[in-house]
Amino acid sequence: MNRTEQPAPATPAHACFTLRFSSTPRGARLARRLCGERLDSWGVPYGSDDHDVLSLLVSELAANAVTHGHVAGRDFRVHLLAHAAPGTPSLTVRVEVTDTRGDALPEPAAPAADSAAGPARTGGRGLLLVEALADRWGCAPRPDGPGKTVWAEYTVARYGPPTTRGTGSR
Repeated sequence: MNRTEQPAPATPAHACFTLRFSSTPRGARLARRLCGERLDSWGVPYGSDDHDVLSLLVSELAANAVTHGHVAGRDFRVHLLAHAAPGTPSLTVRVEVTDTRGDALPEPAAPAADSAAGPARTGGRGLLLVEALADRWGCAPRPDGPGKTVWAEYTVARYGPPTTRGTGSR
């Protein structure tokens, strides 16, 4: 009998994760969840501040792709890239979200000056969060077709070995 096993996740020294998602709120939610699982497997544990920040970056960029980069029948792509400098405990994670609409490049909106749109406003703050939380962020035209790639980088000061779950017995 042949047994096929999934390979272990790549070491965070150079690891990447890429998937396409439907350009819907469900696709954005799935992107955040799957990226969260991958971050945990790379040693950025669930519940840590670093995991929360990276999950929020994925969430905001994916939501923007769905809201502002949506083209009917086209998906968006999420690419996570993690790299660690040899001999250091830090891990830099780059989050890239690519959509197929390149007619307007994103810029963070200035906070609203008038009180009617200020605190009660529920949208338009995503890139302000990205700018506040990421070490660096930017956008570029999509190299392999129409659209754009919006990216953010965040450095995790310390990350641990990949976690293992479900290894205990009852």
